[in-house]
Amino acid sequence: MSILEKIRNRTALLVGIVGLALVIFILESLLGSGRSLFGSDNTTVGKIAGKVIDYTEYSNKINEQIANIMKANPNATIDDKTREQIADGVWGQMVSELVIKPEYKKVGISVSEDELYELMLVHPHNMVIQQLTDPKTREVYDAFKGPNGTFDVGKLNQFVNQMTPEYENFWVNLEKSIGELREGEKYINLVKKGLYVTNAEAKQAFADNNRQMNVSFVMKRYSTVSDSAVAVSDADIQKYYNDHQYEFQAAETTRKIEYVSYDVVPSQEDLVNLEKDAQRVADEFKTKTAKEDSAYIAQESEGGQVSISDFSKKAMIIRDSAVFTAPAGTVYGPYNEGAFIKVYKLVAVKSVADSARVRHILIGLKDPRTNQDRPQPVAKRTADSLLTLIKEKKVAFDTLVKYASDDQGSIDKGGDYGWFDENKGFVEPFKNAGLEGTKGNISVVETQFGYHIIEVLDVAKAHHTMYKVAQIFKLIAPSVETSKEYYSLANKFGGENNTPELFNKAIETQKLSKRLADNIKESDKSIAGLEGTKELVKWMYAAKKGDISPVFEFKDKFIVANLVGIREKGTLPLDEVKEEVVLKARRDKKAEEFIKEFNTKVGASKSVVDIAAKMGLQVENQDNLAFAAFNVSNIGREDALIGTAAGLKPGAGSKAIKGDNGVFIVVLNSANEGNVPSNWSGQKMQTQQALSGRADYEVFSALREKANIEDHKSRFE
Repeated sequence: MSILEKIRNRTALLVGIVGLALVIFILESLLGSGRSLFGSDNTTVGKIAGKVIDYTEYSNKINEQIANIMKANPNATIDDKTREQIADGVWGQMVSELVIKPEYKKVGISVSEDELYELMLVHPHNMVIQQLTDPKTREVYDAFKGPNGTFDVGKLNQFVNQMTPEYENFWVNLEKSIGELREGEKYINLVKKGLYVTNAEAKQAFADNNRQMNVSFVMKRYSTVSDSAVAVSDADIQKYYNDHQYEFQAAETTRKIEYVSYDVVPSQEDLVNLEKDAQRVADEFKTKTAKEDSAYIAQESEGGQVSISDFSKKAMIIRDSAVFTAPAGTVYGPYNEGAFIKVYKLVAVKSVADSARVRHILIGLKDPRTNQDRPQPVAKRTADSLLTLIKEKKVAFDTLVKYASDDQGSIDKGGDYGWFDENKGFVEPFKNAGLEGTKGNISVVETQFGYHIIEVLDVAKAHHTMYKVAQIFKLIAPSVETSKEYYSLANKFGGENNTPELFNKAIETQKLSKRLADNIKESDKSIAGLEGTKELVKWMYAAKKGDISPVFEFKDKFIVANLVGIREKGTLPLDEVKEEVVLKARRDKKAEEFIKEFNTKVGASKSVVDIAAKMGLQVENQDNLAFAAFNVSNIGREDALIGTAAGLKPGAGSKAIKGDNGVFIVVLNSANEGNVPSNWSGQKMQTQQALSGRADYEVFSALREKANIEDHKSRFE
């Protein structure tokens, strides 16, 4: 395939999808947010910034992109995964048009023709260079490469000036992408340039990260009083919920299920039948010749996999030690080895040099000078002709390496990669030509890269034995009949237990394992332990809380689910978070009582030793505690204590404070301020850089909130 053909194929990535490298990041936060359908119209794909997206509009855009791709590359394959990527790209475009680009317009951001010309052909944007670079080797395609291997702007201009109509689509879409990317860069830079850090903010940031506090505190932990000893009324629960609704916000719509899984495993009868079949394979394998082995392995092995490899005595995978003295053609097995039943055949035994040194001339399947494909028969004829010239001494090997070899990495070395052993990362035929060859031998060897004319320069005197072993893999899998039996069990369970009460009672009675999956978004395509869950997720978003699902089939299991939770975007209802509310309301009641106890017993005492004695508690100490710390020793996360200590003067103590883990009084013994700089410019720059880094994603998070995006496209996939 030529370089231009590669570019042509990459048009598929540019037509409508390449859009914005910056927006790819934006969409990671925008895509997937959702809420239940806002009406009974089942043709609604979603809502973006107040605009309802109808399925017909959305589908037409997808089909248009597919048509453009097929026009650019008629041989392109649009499989399910590709279509899914196109659909995500179309949705991303719509988000960009309705949410992102209006912001650019509001602040007057644009990219002029002269600026775009500069970005494309004078000082090409990195994205231009990226599109003209081989993604595997990360090297610029030869058609755009200068003498030193770097990107050549002159060659790019020559390509554009001579561009045929079939490549214009690629270039037009690339220009569009670069323009949009540049608009995004300008927008972000505009926000960043609007950020300013004052001296006071720099000093505070320095103190937060460098001030080390030595504190002592007395804490009465909530765990010292059992929950059963603290009564919480419905009024207490409602009050806490009303006063703290900000704590119970869902950023996006999710579902929660409990489910029973019937894992399908082979029956004893299945295993007997599999072993019988494997024995048949072993018996037939014995009758196959070396030429027939590969075809037979492909016929009988799982997925048509052909595995024939060399093993040393130390690395031998056949468990029978008789293999080391057996003749070639001996078959071993079948062996049950976990996921597979395996049959082995000793194909050959050979003596291999410990190391060897060769030089080669490669006649590749692609001419690097013209970047044109070279048909295999042509490459073979060329290699055979050059071998004849070398053997007849009409042309020196060194000369042909320089002028005929396609291996650019070894031309300067005369085709010589030095000494190597069997662990070297060369392809097997290349290595074997040296390790199994004799000094002075010259031959043509075929590899995946083409045809090599290899001369063995030297081989080590030390040799070792290698064993070529063929393997046939038989997957240990349940039969169709066994799968049907498991399906019947799952179907019976779901049919007989079609309410949450019956569902849970049956699990207990039958001693089944109940599994949980939470925070499932409408766009999720997999759940932990389950792959390909699209239909299951669709059911979740169409069902009501308490519904029991039909049987869903996965690769190796059948499941029946109970929809136990529906969380809509926004404030969660009390019944969804009641358990958490009760815990926090009870904690607050404990805190009220503890604070009263501190105030009553401690009185005017300032010494932590006295406070601890009066409370019957221990004094606890923490040195080198920073405001930016996450944890306090022996407590864990306790922001209230850290924040309170940071607001104290050395020697001062706090009043009784409610924390996450208990009620405490803290005293700041001393504080080390660190090496306070005389000039705050460096700290200001560091703080501003941190703010700028946050701007890259927080700006678009704000746009996401403002746009209130609802994404239901997975219901139509």
